[in-house]
Amino acid sequence: MISSQVLQSTVDGLKSIARVEFCIMDVDGREVASTMDMKGSAKAAVEFAASPADSQEVQGYQFFKIFDEQLEYILVAWGTGEDVYTIGKMAAFQVQMLLTAYKERLDKDNFVKNLLLDNLLLVDIYSRSKKLHIQIDAPRAVLIVESAQGRDGNILELVRRHFGPGGRDFVTEVDENNVVAVKELAEGDTLKEMDKAARGLDAFLKKEGIQEIRIAYGTMVREIKEVSRSYKEAKMALDVGRIFFGSREIIAYSELGIGRLIYQLPLPLCRMFIREIFDGKSPDDFDEETLGTVHKFFENSLNVSETSRQLFIHRNTLVYRLDKLQKSTGLDLRVFEDAITFKIALMVAKYMKYMENTDF
Repeated sequence: MISSQVLQSTVDGLKSIARVEFCIMDVDGREVASTMDMKGSAKAAVEFAASPADSQEVQGYQFFKIFDEQLEYILVAWGTGEDVYTIGKMAAFQVQMLLTAYKERLDKDNFVKNLLLDNLLLVDIYSRSKKLHIQIDAPRAVLIVESAQGRDGNILELVRRHFGPGGRDFVTEVDENNVVAVKELAEGDTLKEMDKAARGLDAFLKKEGIQEIRIAYGTMVREIKEVSRSYKEAKMALDVGRIFFGSREIIAYSELGIGRLIYQLPLPLCRMFIREIFDGKSPDDFDEETLGTVHKFFENSLNVSETSRQLFIHRNTLVYRLDKLQKSTGLDLRVFEDAITFKIALMVAKYMKYMENTDF
């Protein structure tokens, strides 16, 4: 249902243009939006609602009925001059079209929500797409926006404003934390266009004062029935990015790498793997100096000389640290296979810690 704020804004705008006073009442005579005091006309509005007439003049006021499949509102217009009836008729038509547009938007929003959540049968997807004039075979990808401000930051309306009304992109929310955008791409576009769109949205929201934004997006799909898959990918990218790419504000499903596999492992299997690698120890048992050395060594592709240079230590000092780590774990990080094992173990331990500290 259209909000009273929208209706109030509409009658205020109509008054400023036509210099005519307006009031919108429901069928029970309650005022919904108004530019004048109409408290004494509630009875007249109820009687008019029960009459067969579509318009009527009562004590100098022009009454009009506004329908949305059934009688929804009564519009009252008042002013001087012979054009009040015509202006009132035009205003009633304007509100009628506004109701139709909002109803169509609501229908599309409901359809997109159910599409994302896999709540529709295949036959319903195609039939409702046709009814709502939504192209079924356009390339699309799903983008999720997460903000620490949640609904308090009015993220939904800001994202809708960024993508623009009346376009082929759909913006909705399926929970109170995230805003979801289904973006239509042009033929020949790649995920580079999605990255560009994500960065543009990130810049726009920051300009509007929204901070601590995280954006994730899924892969491109070709048919509308596959949109839910892109949504699930974007959602996974948001979760995996939070664990393994904490410093990144924008993350794509295609960039998750091995983190995507680890995220899908059951915790008992992870615990068993950590016990086997670290012999019952935890990566948290290593001191900060050791862990810092390991991370820098990985960043430099196992290059001893470059790692020692960036750590401002002698090459022999780095070798000593690596030897010490080998003695405690049995893994020589200068050997590629051992380095991969250790890297995966660190990621698994990080995933376990995150999952154990997360409330579900």
